[in-house]
Amino acid sequence: MTTPINRADGAGDLREQVRAGYAAAAIAVSSTGAQGASASCCGPDVAAGSMALDGSFGAGLYAGEDVEGLPAEALAASLGCGNPMAVASLQPGDRVLDLGSGGGIDVLLSAKRVGPTGRAFGLDMTEEMLALARANAAKADATNVEFLKGQIEAIPLPAASIDVVISNCVVNLSTDKSAVLAEMFRVLVPGGRIGISDVVAEDHLSPAERAERGSYVGCIAGALSRSEYLDGLAAAGFTDAAVEFTHEAVPGMHGAIIRATKPSDAPQLLTLISQNDRSGQDESAACGPTGCC
Repeated sequence: MTTPINRADGAGDLREQVRAGYAAAAIAVSSTGAQGASASCCGPDVAAGSMALDGSFGAGLYAGEDVEGLPAEALAASLGCGNPMAVASLQPGDRVLDLGSGGGIDVLLSAKRVGPTGRAFGLDMTEEMLALARANAAKADATNVEFLKGQIEAIPLPAASIDVVISNCVVNLSTDKSAVLAEMFRVLVPGGRIGISDVVAEDHLSPAERAERGSYVGCIAGALSRSEYLDGLAAAGFTDAAVEFTHEAVPGMHGAIIRATKPSDAPQLLTLISQNDRSGQDESAACGPTGCC
C-alpha cells in the first residue's frame, strides 16, 4: 500500500485545520443563511487557489428535482464534489450512513429514499455542523434521521448494522484512510455496499504533485489516486470495486464515484475483531476529520 492510504504526517494539525474550517462554514451558514457558505470548505479553498467555482463542488451537482423542498441552509452547506444519491441505489427500508454529513443534505435525501421503514444516519466531528444538520432535519420534518458525533476512522455504530455507506468528498480529508475503509467494511452487513463521491487523482500524480494543486482542507492534497483507492478497498475486504471519474476538479484530479461491495459470505469474525480493537475508545470524541463536504 502506498503512503497516502496510511496515516498522514502531522495528523493532529490537519484534523484541527479541517475542524476549524468546517466549523466556520457552519457558523457562516447558520448566521447568514443560504448566502453564508463562503467561509471555508472544499470548493472555496480550491477557489482561493485561483480556480473559480465552476460546478466542480457544491449543491449545483444535484438535480433540481432532487433537492426540491430541502431547507436552503442544507443546500448552502453542501460543498462536496458529487452526488452520492446518484450511485447509492437506496431502497425502501435501507439503513444508510453518511460519513462527514455536514449540513445534512445527503442524510435528508437518503431519508426520503429509504422511507419510514428505513433510517438515515449522519456522522460528523463538528459540533457546529451537527447543530446545523439537526436544525435542517427539523425544518424538513424528517423523523427517520439521526446525527452522530464521532470520527470516520472509528464509527460509533455496531458491526453489521448498515446496508449502505455514502459520503461526499470526505474520505480525502482523513489522515488515516485505511482505518476509514476498514470501518466502512465493519459496519456494513454482508452484501452491503458503498456509493461515495470523492476527489481522486490520476495515477501518475505523486503526493507532492497533488499537494501543489490544492490544500489538504481543500480536499485536494489528501486525495488518493485511483490505484490507491482500489488497492485500499481490496485490502479492507471489499469486492467489485470501481472508481469512475466524473469531472475534473483541478488538473489531473477528478470528482469521482466509488462503488464496492462487502461479500455476502464475509466472515463475521472480521467485524467482531474490528469492534474489539475499538474497545475503550471515546466514540463521542470530536477527533476525526469529518466535515461539511
